[in-house]
Formats: sequence, C-alpha cells, structure tokens
Amino acid sequence: MEFPNTADGDFSGLYAAEKWLRDAGYSYGPTQADGPQAIFAGDCVVSKWRHLSSAERAQVDGTIDAIAGDRRNNGVVVTLRRVQQ
Repeated sequence: MEFPNTADGDFSGLYAAEKWLRDAGYSYGPTQADGPQAIFAGDCVVSKWRHLSSAERAQVDGTIDAIAGDRRNNGVVVTLRRVQQ
C-alpha cells in the first residue's frame, strides 16, 4: 500500500502509514536513512532494521520502505507479508 506525501508537508506519507499500522494493531521500528522499517503484528518494541538479526528479519510481518529512496519528500510503501488476524 502506498502512502505518498501530501500537502501536509515533509514525512506526511510516513506519518499516515504509521497511524494506519497502529490503528490496525501493528508495531514498527524507527526510521533509518539506509533501510526499511520492520513491522510486527501486535504491541511490541521493534529495533531499527540494522539491529535486527537475519533470523528476526526473516520473521517480520512487513516493511515500510521509502518511495524512490526518499521518505521525506516522496512518501512510503507498506508491504505486509502476513496479515494480522
């Protein structure tokens, strides 16, 4: 699902995606310049992508990725691998 930036300003797509995920019962990690944000179903604390082990990365329920490498100006794409029941 794509969340492009709107007239609301920088990172508006990211903020909309994070709100949508919280409302749907997902947790997500903090942003980092060179990688995605991990998404896990339920209420949990999620580390930055670079701090997740390869096993943890394989278990994520989804990711938040920048559109064209620029979440500040272009927005984000949410990809869910497993949908929460």
